[in-house]
Amino acid sequence: MKKIKYSLHLLLLFFSFSIYSQNIQIKGKVIDVYGEVIPFAAVGIVKKNIGTTTTTEGTFSFIISVNELNEFLEISSIGFETFKINIRDYINNPIKIILNEKLTELNEIILLSPIHYVKTSFKKLRDNSLSSTHQLNVIYRRWSVEDDICRFFIEQYLNIIDRGPASEVIKFNVNQSRKSSEYRFIKNKQRVHAARYMEWNNPLRKGIIIKSYNWKKIEISTYDGEDVIIIEGTNKKSEKLKFYIGYDTYRIYRVEMSKIPQEMGKELTATYLYKKNSKGKLYLGYHSREWKGAAAMPENVKRAMSASGQKFKNFVPLAYRHEVFVVELIENKEKFTQFEDNPQKDMTLYNVEYDEKFWNDISLPAETNFYKKNIKELESLYNVPIKKQFQYSNRN
Repeated sequence: MKKIKYSLHLLLLFFSFSIYSQNIQIKGKVIDVYGEVIPFAAVGIVKKNIGTTTTTEGTFSFIISVNELNEFLEISSIGFETFKINIRDYINNPIKIILNEKLTELNEIILLSPIHYVKTSFKKLRDNSLSSTHQLNVIYRRWSVEDDICRFFIEQYLNIIDRGPASEVIKFNVNQSRKSSEYRFIKNKQRVHAARYMEWNNPLRKGIIIKSYNWKKIEISTYDGEDVIIIEGTNKKSEKLKFYIGYDTYRIYRVEMSKIPQEMGKELTATYLYKKNSKGKLYLGYHSREWKGAAAMPENVKRAMSASGQKFKNFVPLAYRHEVFVVELIENKEKFTQFEDNPQKDMTLYNVEYDEKFWNDISLPAETNFYKKNIKELESLYNVPIKKQFQYSNRN
């Protein structure tokens, strides 16, 4: 019998909290005993559906109220043991926490074929997911890249009414929006809101032809007390899917996908992370994706560059980089935001009045290195700080 043993520990370092009237901001960084950061860990108060996901740098930040001081903060991540701490105890005595190593007794001999776990997880998708109508409040960030340089940034706060990955999004609303200065010269526009592409590209929502993939087991890990089988599939187009599937429950905790053409063409990579609500049902917690393509250089830009003695390309590399954080889950329909479904168009075309106070007051996700890199590129183009760009580019 072969046993898979995990000897990693998890060090959770809480480094600050701030109290503003009735609100308490919790910040932290999740790393292992070797100092390596733990990205995409679910952090929050599961009982009340409050929390966030750690960034690629392992950092997190979210707001609680004084009503949650006696609740427990939980941290869960693939391959590590779930940790819990009383919030009041932490505030009174901030400590470094080391998790003991996690052992999995899963016997590889008893594992069934990889395709069995994929098929069964899709059959159980509705039962394992939060399939009742609920609201997700989301921070959606999109960076527009032209010629390998970030030239535009837009950030929106969305209200999404959903029924989980086994269904379609019912409706969504652009509640708040802000944008950087416009430094693009092609200004490519998507035909629908980027949140719709997040939905349509999700393999759990659009479905897949399971038999068209060659499935194999990559690894065995753990998540929140359950053994997890990591299975990867590749089809004839070299498109890849990777599912993190619970051995006992067949819950799909994480999805990774990539579509990389063998020759020139459109490229897409994406990750979807799911976490549990108070009843153990899964809902989206975090999403990232990058689309790469190309577009023809506009004739007016060609003429302008030619007149100034600059060389130009007939086609310019383009990319959209997306980062999505679900900052709140609401299951009580009486507390849903009341709105009509927004018409579909590019993110930049929604006429939303800029509310600077909203952006100053909201507890935004921690800034990732990826976020900082793109913002630095924007600021370096004309040496204008992003805060100034927000002020001048969002005037009504």
